[in-house]
Amino acid sequence: MDLGLTGKTALVSAASKGLGLATARELVREGARVMINSHDPANLETALASLREELGAGIPVTAHAADLTDPEAVAGLVAATAREHGGLDILVTNNGGPPAGSLESTDIDAWRAGLELTLMSAVHLVRSALPHLKTSDAASVLTITSVSVKQPVPGLFLSNVIRPAVVGLTKAIAQELGRDHGIRANSILPGWTATERVGYILQQRAEAAGTTPDEESQKVAANVPLGRMAEPEEFGRVAAFLASPAASYLNGAMIQLDGGAYGGLL
Repeated sequence: MDLGLTGKTALVSAASKGLGLATARELVREGARVMINSHDPANLETALASLREELGAGIPVTAHAADLTDPEAVAGLVAATAREHGGLDILVTNNGGPPAGSLESTDIDAWRAGLELTLMSAVHLVRSALPHLKTSDAASVLTITSVSVKQPVPGLFLSNVIRPAVVGLTKAIAQELGRDHGIRANSILPGWTATERVGYILQQRAEAAGTTPDEESQKVAANVPLGRMAEPEEFGRVAAFLASPAASYLNGAMIQLDGGAYGGLL
């Protein structure tokens, strides 16, 4: 299938590793011009080098370091994307996620930081990107959240509470900006995927349970009907489709990518 991404420009935040990098890689493979972002310049350069090594030195990918909790830095990131690639058609909002913990172990400062990182970063990105998206004939916003918006994940109290707000933001964009400007917005809800972030979570679980990360990984896989975690490239392919013109009538959707682990009907 031709996703219609050739010549389109995408900005993918928090794309130096994990799900963001997997999404950026697939967008490039499908012909898009891509700006990748991270708050860490060193990680960003490593990611850019890996993409060029894998996909070719001449691929249309640039990188821009910016703190997503800083509105001015986000505005600069969006401006750089439009300047270097001639516009902006696709915005993929991603972040590393707030730290693991329980209600009792999470202090107020962590709540504030979690809101800034997980929710407000997406708000800053959408607000800054909106003037450019309005001029695109295939504008879309894709938020990367978590299956925890439907079923809380033990040990991730902050994420369980804050990520549903990102879905609310996505649905509101789909309704308001879809009606007024034809801008689509969808959210992809990953379950367990073999990324660095999941490695951190498994390590936290292992320390709490007196087990090993491998044992915790086996427990996770046992609760997934497909019997395993997802690979990042499997996520990337779904994300690229949702963001692309090929999904032109998909708006306001929450797409689970969890191997069937969530058992609810809705």
